[in-house]
Amino acid sequence: MPILEVNYTPPIWLRNAHINTLFPYLFRKSNIVYSRQRVFTPDQDFFDVDNVHDKQKKLAVLLHGLEGSAYSQYMLGTSELLAQHGWDVSCINFRSCSGPINLQKSLYHSGFTADLHHYIQNHTIDYETVVLIGFSLGGNVVLKYTTDQVFTVPHNIRCAIGVSVPCDLKGSSIEIKKRKNIIYQRNFLKSLSNKMRQKATQFPEIQIENMSKVKNLVDFDDYFTAPIHGFRDADDYYFQNSSLKSLPNAVIPTLLINAKDDTFLSPSCFPINMAQGHKNFYLSMPSYGGHVGFANFGAPFNWNELTILKFISDHVES
Repeated sequence: MPILEVNYTPPIWLRNAHINTLFPYLFRKSNIVYSRQRVFTPDQDFFDVDNVHDKQKKLAVLLHGLEGSAYSQYMLGTSELLAQHGWDVSCINFRSCSGPINLQKSLYHSGFTADLHHYIQNHTIDYETVVLIGFSLGGNVVLKYTTDQVFTVPHNIRCAIGVSVPCDLKGSSIEIKKRKNIIYQRNFLKSLSNKMRQKATQFPEIQIENMSKVKNLVDFDDYFTAPIHGFRDADDYYFQNSSLKSLPNAVIPTLLINAKDDTFLSPSCFPINMAQGHKNFYLSMPSYGGHVGFANFGAPFNWNELTILKFISDHVES
């Protein structure tokens, strides 16, 4: 019954999901220093990877959330903690998320695993041990990649971890549309719409006039994400790319950390029954934490980062 016990009890003021979500974003600092690597893809595009490498034999590959980057607070914190414990770290920036716009019409989406596979195939073969860690959208990419059997996952991939993952994309899309998430949704839409306008200058066939019809993220996925990436509509995109349906296929230790108060997640994003009967899939459901928050006030590292390190220690390094 791999449902993990939880020992995260933040101060009362951090038990508000929105405060816990925003506090690390607004106030957290990091001293990590990356070196940048540009990776060219088979379809004549590129993405950038920010690394902390010290010639170790073990590597952690990190993936960020929607419109995040290697410089998102959770990426910086996790990178710093793992580097201190003897891991090389590679933080993949999805196409268009490292600064310059990418070259192809397609950007990235919740189930876009091809770039992750390309990086693993070509840039991790010298490592004896590799772990994959994804946050929010990036967590869905990690969990889908290691369970949907589209790609053969190399043997040096030893575990997969997802934090604040909308593993049921349809359920999560309904939650994000609600009034409680209006500020987050506005920020996402502002960034995505600006990026889509840039993309339309590269590819005039993109119907940028549809942006006037976009009122929420589901609309954006209907008018842009789905057609650009070959899906019929938003529902088809959500169905084909939700990691929830392939999680039973987990063959390596796989951890999902989703806070019960995460305002982005639907009840379907907490697959309790699946974890209870599975030998490889582990579920951690702290009562607090918000969306990729899990702040440890006064401490250098957040609760989820320490939990990631412990899971790796217990299931990979033991």
